[in-house]
This record gives sequence, C-alpha cells and structure tokens, in this order.
Amino acid sequence: QVHLLESGGGLAQPGGSLTLSCTSMNMNFKAYDMSWYRQAPGKQREVVAVITSADSTDYADSVKGRFTISRDNARTTAYLQMTGLKPEDTAVYYCNSKWVGTTLEFWGKGTQVTVSS
Repeated sequence: QVHLLESGGGLAQPGGSLTLSCTSMNMNFKAYDMSWYRQAPGKQREVVAVITSADSTDYADSVKGRFTISRDNARTTAYLQMTGLKPEDTAVYYCNSKWVGTTLEFWGKGTQVTVSS
C-alpha cells in the first residue's frame, strides 16, 4: 500500500531550483510530522528538513538558507523548495511522515535529484 507519493525530482544546473512534492494518502495528515531525507551514492541517508504538525521547521546546516520545507494540510502534501542547488545536493530524496506521539512512520520510494552542468 502506497502511503506517500513523491514527485518533482529531476536534473538541475548548479544555482538552479527544484520543488519536490510529497502527497500523503493518509487523511490524518495534520497529525504527522513531515520530513525530507536524502541519500547520495555511498553515503548514509541524512535528514534535510523537518516540518512538525505544529508547523515548526528545522534544516540541516548544509541546506539552511537555500531549502524551504512547507506543508498544505488541505492537500495532504508537503513540499521542499530547493534553490541555489549545488552538485553536492545530488541524491535520492525521500519523504517521511511520523505520527506524532507514536512510532508509526512511512517512507516514500524516493525521487532522484541530480545537479550538474
């Protein structure tokens, strides 16, 4: 069963922009903290950005000032707006949802982001 659908990945030039979307099939979307992770080849998966159910946000130091996470509860969708892209941002980006106060979480299948000239 698919819980999270990601879209928006692709190829961008250095300095360019992409926006990723993550649509949840769960109608209780408001109760979930939403996160974006990424995994580059040969590296561990790392958290990129988090937005809580209360709309608090946090970012990895490597993307602060360049990436913005947001959510639209009415559309059950979380977004990751990426600007000022760098080659080191190249990775598979995964959406994650965690039900607040529980251990229940879901992962998307990932979407490839490649930054290259």
